[in-house]
Amino acid sequence: MSDGKAEAGGPLLLGVRHHGPGSARAVRAALEEARPGVVLIEGPPEADPLVALAAEEGMRPPVALLAHAVDEPGRSAFWPLAEFSPEWVAIRWALEHGVPARFIDLPATHTLAWTADGGDDGEGDPSAGDGVRIDPLGALADAAGYDDAERWWEDAVEHRGTGEGDALAPFTALEEAMTALREEYGSGGHRRDLVREAHMRLRIRAARRESADGVAVVCGAWHVPALRRTATVAADRALLKGLPKVRTDMTWVPWTHRRLSRTSGYGAGIDAPGWYGHLFAAPDRPVERWLTKVAGLLRAEDRTVSSAHVIEAVRLAQTLAAMRGRPLPGLSETTDAVRAVMCEGSDVPLALVHDQLVVGDVLGEVPATAPAVPLQRDLARLQRRLRLRPEAAQRELELDLRKETDAGRGELLHRLRLLGVGWGEPVVSRGGTGTFRETWRLRWEPELSVRVAEAGVWGTTVAAAATARAEADAIAARGLADVTGLAEHCLLAGLSEALPTVMRVLADRAALATDVGHLARALPALVRSLRYGDVRGTDTAALAGVAAGLAERVFVGLPPACAALDADAAEEMRCHVDAVHGAVGLLGDASAPGHGRLRARWQSVLRTLSARDTVPGVIRGRSVRLLLDDGELAQEEAARLMGLVLSPGTPPTDAAAWIEGFVGGGSGGGLLLVHDERLLALVDAWLTGVPAEAFTDVLPLLRRTFSAYEPGVRRTLGELVRRGPGARGGGAAAVTGAPGFAPGPDTARADAVLPVLRLLLGPGGDDGAARDGLARVTG
Repeated sequence: MSDGKAEAGGPLLLGVRHHGPGSARAVRAALEEARPGVVLIEGPPEADPLVALAAEEGMRPPVALLAHAVDEPGRSAFWPLAEFSPEWVAIRWALEHGVPARFIDLPATHTLAWTADGGDDGEGDPSAGDGVRIDPLGALADAAGYDDAERWWEDAVEHRGTGEGDALAPFTALEEAMTALREEYGSGGHRRDLVREAHMRLRIRAARRESADGVAVVCGAWHVPALRRTATVAADRALLKGLPKVRTDMTWVPWTHRRLSRTSGYGAGIDAPGWYGHLFAAPDRPVERWLTKVAGLLRAEDRTVSSAHVIEAVRLAQTLAAMRGRPLPGLSETTDAVRAVMCEGSDVPLALVHDQLVVGDVLGEVPATAPAVPLQRDLARLQRRLRLRPEAAQRELELDLRKETDAGRGELLHRLRLLGVGWGEPVVSRGGTGTFRETWRLRWEPELSVRVAEAGVWGTTVAAAATARAEADAIAARGLADVTGLAEHCLLAGLSEALPTVMRVLADRAALATDVGHLARALPALVRSLRYGDVRGTDTAALAGVAAGLAERVFVGLPPACAALDADAAEEMRCHVDAVHGAVGLLGDASAPGHGRLRARWQSVLRTLSARDTVPGVIRGRSVRLLLDDGELAQEEAARLMGLVLSPGTPPTDAAAWIEGFVGGGSGGGLLLVHDERLLALVDAWLTGVPAEAFTDVLPLLRRTFSAYEPGVRRTLGELVRRGPGARGGGAAAVTGAPGFAPGPDTARADAVLPVLRLLLGPGGDDGAARDGLARVTG
């Protein structure tokens, strides 16, 4: 068996597992013992000028080296490093001892060009490539009789101490094992490794010529046999001849433990970065310290976990390790102990432990002096000014747009979304529906650094880049709805400089559009945009004229477009009618020019739709309902129209569709039937009179109509139908004294609530005051 140095003056090859805490501890011990004059690390040489930043106060791992093509920033690759990564330990040791540290892998300029030429590098994986690559750790675990490579690695490396005078032993053993694997599998189905290793050998030769104090090389254990192998300079240069190139920039970016758990960068995704970070940082008794962390997390979630639980979990983990023939408890033993003792056999709290501790939401930091595109620097400045720090953990942010800081935060998040940087996702606000309130779900992912670099082609500041992107998107938009949505986005993002271009394109598209459906889809977003000026102080005057013109075109084209539609098209058109109705109401509230005339024109359109036999029943019913809600149709007239539709001469399916339009679709129709006994009596009489042979045809539509009601509304309707009016059928059916259907108020039933009102009004309340209060409540 060879030792760590092949011969006197030869390179010290330290084969490691990327992101392995055991390898990291062993690297530190080996470097302390060997004291090399140069430390060489597997990684892109373009990062050599960035090494010194690792010593700055603002650098906190996990971080990653990010390389991207200058002309195509979306083409990128990451080299992640955690605190427990051997490469990071080697960099820090070199900086602390004043020793040069350099990267020796294939330059990123070739790696990124290789990706563009058809290689599937995966997610920023510079070591991916052709063929099926074997898993070296999996092969060694299988040879040792293990069915789990992670468990074998823990037993062989993580649970093995590095004693004095024994610093090189783990590297010697790994080199011997990898040599056997390379003899058996060659490049392991990865031909690009041969090119990478040729470049590494050239860099090692150059470093050995420069340093008289020896050279240490920290690289994946898989590469050690190839770097040890003797090869001529000419042969290595021949492998590198003619490689494609692209112009490349490189910097440090923050990384997360969650991203380390995926196979990326060095191709060494680990399932438990939080666990590995704990093993690396724990000075002693790692199992006891880990289970204490778990107990603290569970207590924070209001679970009862005592010191006795921790002691018993430690004992169980140690017992399981002994029974399984392991030197120390590993993650599987501690997980089983936590499930049995602290979680009482439940996997629900165990999932929380896995998410928060085994993986974790640790987000690294990089110093402000790290190279960055101008857009990234402007974004960092805005984040500081608005006190909006990137975080790896998902969180919700409530914004009150009446406050200057919150308004700025909302504008920033909207601008980033327009640029394709999805840091925040808007969600429905729990606090209300006013236009002054916004709720965002935030989570910063490392890939967003790439998206920021890509967006840098649009401008050097977030505002300028978002404006340029909005103008370009408006010109390239295919549909009218896309342009109106973009106008809405510009107002949300406060991009007033982009609005003239967007509005010009919007006016041109609106003038050419002939499809009423497209116009109806575009109008609501356009009208919603008029509302944002109230809170954001945006001038929306230009939008009002376009919206009014668009509404007029919808009014003209809607009645012909609603004729002779099948069921699906009729339902879609009903949604358009609802949307236009809401938009017209907002136009009036926004004080659009001629809004009174627009309201009158729209009500005329609804009357036309409600009276035409060629219009599907679902649209006619909806038109009647909208007129009734606006007070433009008397209840007696609505009851008359319903009575006509539900008469025996109308096909049952058409009548059911009319009912769906009138009281269906989540429009509050259930409450309308609860409070208007005439309409309920009409529906009840019609439903009980539907012939048996037609009932199966109308049942699905009726089920959809009434199943949308709230449970309480359905229950009340059932009670009313069970009691029933005394007379059924006929226009405004005469009703008898059945409970709930009396022609006037039932004073006896009303008096039943007086004791409660007296209690609410206080000791001084009398029956007269209570009755007055009841009258005010009931209107």
